[in-house]
Amino acid sequence: MRRRRIFIVVVALAGLGVNSAVRADLPSADPVSVGLDPERLHRIDGAIDRAIERKQVRGAVVLVGRKGSIAYARAAGQRAVVPQSEAMTRDTVFDMASLTKPVATATSILILIEEGNLRLSDRLGRVLPEFDNHGKGAITIEQLLRHRAGLIPDDPIGDYKDGADAAWKRLAEIDLVRPPGERFVYSDVGFLILGRVVERVSGKPLDAFAGERIFEPLGMKDTRFRRIGAGANHAVPVERIAPTEPESRGGPMLRGVVHDPRSRALGGVAGHAGLFATADDLAVYAQTLLDGGRGPNGRRILSPLAVRAMVDPGNTPANERRGLGWDVQTGQSGPRGTLFGPGSFGHTGFTGTSIWIDPETSTFVVVLTSRLHPDGRGGSPSALRSQVATLAAAAILDASPRPPAAAAILDGPLAPARPETTRHTTPPNTRCGIDVLVEQGFRPLRGKRVALMTNHTGRTRGGASTIDVLFRAPDVKLVKLFSPEHGIRGLVDAAVPDSVDAATGLPVISLYGKTRKPTVKALEDVDVIVFDVQDIGARFYTYISTLGLVLEAAREANRTVIVLDRPNAIGGREVAGPLRDDEFASFIAYHRLPVRHGMTLGELARLYNAERKIGASLEVIACTGWSRDDLFDRTGLVWVNPSPNMRSLTEALIYPGVGLLEATNLATGRGTDTPFERVGAPWIDPQPWAAALNAAKLPGTRFIPIHFTPTQRQYAGARCGGVLILVTDWSRFEPLRLGITMAVTLRAQYPHEWKPEGLLRLLADRATYDDILAGKSVEVIMARWAPELEEFRKVRERYLIYR
Repeated sequence: MRRRRIFIVVVALAGLGVNSAVRADLPSADPVSVGLDPERLHRIDGAIDRAIERKQVRGAVVLVGRKGSIAYARAAGQRAVVPQSEAMTRDTVFDMASLTKPVATATSILILIEEGNLRLSDRLGRVLPEFDNHGKGAITIEQLLRHRAGLIPDDPIGDYKDGADAAWKRLAEIDLVRPPGERFVYSDVGFLILGRVVERVSGKPLDAFAGERIFEPLGMKDTRFRRIGAGANHAVPVERIAPTEPESRGGPMLRGVVHDPRSRALGGVAGHAGLFATADDLAVYAQTLLDGGRGPNGRRILSPLAVRAMVDPGNTPANERRGLGWDVQTGQSGPRGTLFGPGSFGHTGFTGTSIWIDPETSTFVVVLTSRLHPDGRGGSPSALRSQVATLAAAAILDASPRPPAAAAILDGPLAPARPETTRHTTPPNTRCGIDVLVEQGFRPLRGKRVALMTNHTGRTRGGASTIDVLFRAPDVKLVKLFSPEHGIRGLVDAAVPDSVDAATGLPVISLYGKTRKPTVKALEDVDVIVFDVQDIGARFYTYISTLGLVLEAAREANRTVIVLDRPNAIGGREVAGPLRDDEFASFIAYHRLPVRHGMTLGELARLYNAERKIGASLEVIACTGWSRDDLFDRTGLVWVNPSPNMRSLTEALIYPGVGLLEATNLATGRGTDTPFERVGAPWIDPQPWAAALNAAKLPGTRFIPIHFTPTQRQYAGARCGGVLILVTDWSRFEPLRLGITMAVTLRAQYPHEWKPEGLLRLLADRATYDDILAGKSVEVIMARWAPELEEFRKVRERYLIYR
């Protein structure tokens, strides 16, 4: 495929301080000339305006590139609001935060590998001997790049108080929290170490190596680390840089100084954070990857095979698919949107930056915001990232309608990767209700007017949205959409307004806004309501309440409900926790279920319809290839975050226990990289609490004392003491035992500080609550549940579909 090229020579102008280096910005192109529908593309304007209006971001720079050119570019809103207002400009320089990882650090590592100075299989102990302790010496470079090294997500900021040298000594002595290679855990520590690897192997500081080998050859003039103190050399004026937030309460605004405190403590240069760049420079980098490592100016930084290796997730599990520095499909893949295929990849940054690249369509999307300005309590760009990607993909008119092979890049310099299933002799092959419906030729829906209750988790095994599948289905008329809590794209943590679906133009009626139940009027032009969402198996996760209310509405309007079933993400065998007392019936406790019910949505629909005597016309299209013992990792399905903070199977497993504590005065990890995996509060001393929890010897569970600072909820911006929960054996882990043990130990250690009243709302069982307040043991509390759980199992048995 021929690429359009342009060379721009920037001449130094006297008095203006303009760099005389050659840069190679991508040219602008009329959208039609690169196969994009202009009207569809400019729907992005509305998404940006809404995000600013709703204060999700103060301002943004958004670029969409395709086939070597920029087809959409907009700077909107404000770059700064204090001490004075400044309009956002396209040439604004942003703190890249974690985009540093793939753009600077991982690319540098691949360059060293190409030169024969490093191998993916090299052990950390060989490259950095000071790290050869506590089992870390066996970690490989590949495991570090894929976040599978068994390291903690981040180390205590207190370890940096004595300067960089002391910090590195402490970092070299950290313990592993799990065996290397066991699972994906996003880790700043891993990329801190990789930055050190670049310096040790190349003999140059990371910023010097990346500048000489990546940014200067590509003409990325505004991309660089901004060193603090000695050696600082800042060509970009600070006025062009988007500020973040004050360094401390009442302190100076961080502007041109890296926001990440660890990188700042190390002088502004680190493998995990510290890079600054513009949207146009990132566009050059993105096009370089699409062109197999050769920049728009003709300079090559990587070979095509090295680029292919960077974005190949290898044999990583379905919900943990990471390339060598790049996110391919994990819980952080929201910037993919809905329509870009499984071969696309990208990354986000904590400050509000993101990039997503789709080799299949030769398209990339850059969204840069400064979400932390001015006080660190700004909104989230997550919804904007996803919407921009979806709208950009929806504007592509010349892409092939056939779905690509899993993780395959169909053409161009990046050769196709083999589907993961070829690596297994008996691959998991769960097919959800939507897949079975397609195989049936949509027989139950033919000639029908259909309303679809769904969100972003409604998708085929191959990744196609259920919305799009039904919208295009022959002899099926999809007339409207209903959305549950968190909205049609699963990104909203508040009441959700009605809206219009960007891709289809269909109305979206929110069932988590003015109403939580479809009205009879809303069903007047509907024959069938199709229900397709992914649940996670906890009583207070509200998708199952929406299911019950949809069944009630269907009965009142004399309509049929078809549930497209999906696996229970945390398995269908175990049931645990107290059953709901009748006095606590609510939207978070729709039916008398235990906290962990072990049923699929299709099975729950059957139970509701009979046990609550709803009597709706109901059909369940069951999954195939799933059994009750299977957790989500055994399905072969791609993990899609069911809600903004449910980012992994581990978090879904933990949620029935930790979720019980959310309504009390605890931080449960929201506003961190690992929701529900860390629990704490400003008044908790982490070491005694962790000691008490570890002394309980919970099966398959360990606890590490930590400090963390959430960005959401009641302790936003406050330093909390607490624990990091490590699930060491999923088969033995008991989430309800975890939650009750945490409650019992908190009651014992902090009888005055911990306010347990909110616990009753989610427990929905007064006897259990009274036992916790009375200081009874975990064993006594859990034994009380046994008789009613046995009765529930007998009732449940009548409605089970899978064995």
